[in-house]
Amino acid sequence: MNSPMTKVSSAQPSPHPSADPAALAETGLTPCVATHHEPSWRAGLKVGMPTLFGIGAWGLVVGIAMVKSGLSVPQALGMTLLVFAGSAQLAALPLIASHAPIWVIFATALVVNLRFVIFSAVLAPHFSQLPWRKRFLLGYVSGDMSVALFLHKYPDPAPQVGKLSYLKGLLYPNWASWQIGSIAGILVGSAVPAEWGLGFAGTLAIICVMVPLMQGRPALCGVLVAGAVAVAAAGLPYKLGLLLAVLLGMLTAMAVEEGTEKWRQRHE
Repeated sequence: MNSPMTKVSSAQPSPHPSADPAALAETGLTPCVATHHEPSWRAGLKVGMPTLFGIGAWGLVVGIAMVKSGLSVPQALGMTLLVFAGSAQLAALPLIASHAPIWVIFATALVVNLRFVIFSAVLAPHFSQLPWRKRFLLGYVSGDMSVALFLHKYPDPAPQVGKLSYLKGLLYPNWASWQIGSIAGILVGSAVPAEWGLGFAGTLAIICVMVPLMQGRPALCGVLVAGAVAVAAAGLPYKLGLLLAVLLGMLTAMAVEEGTEKWRQRHE
């Protein structure tokens, strides 16, 4: 049975696995990051919770896109469970629909997913002592936002109790949120009228991602102005109304935020 700590000196007793890292340094013991640490797992879950809605919405869009691109439900389910990479899936779908050579499809997905090579290289020093099977599983469930949040919490690769638990608290809910959204999109995609096409999926994605971000008066005012301008300027050529809506929405949000800050300073 593996000990939760790796001894440096046999004369020193092994502390509880949830011991504070600073206390471990004083004892001369190296913490094992693989030991489950419930507080760290809950902390990772709490930090990643605000991102889950957007991840699920993105999965929903990709699920609908797979069905609308001509994949059957079993094929789409297999793709989302095996690939788990929205950008690569969306890049590969048009190639699959046009019957491109298999090497072109794989090469495209590989290029799109090259960023995960960087993620793996950055995470490797943190978990190099883990068995390759565990590292393989962590690589499969890794996502952009989860890795970024983990590195923000643990920039130092030195062993610390709770590291792996914190990462799992980020990765597993992220994976589950994506799969739930993607599978829902696959099942719902067959019910969406064909004439709606992928434009419906894109609109749905924007709404799902935008709503959680509308926090505070500046964001709300910016969204309202952008929406109104987009509708009013819909007739402009080259879809310039969208560009105008984005610019005016951003300027509105910045102006409201600055005005609110000045008002607070005057009344403090």
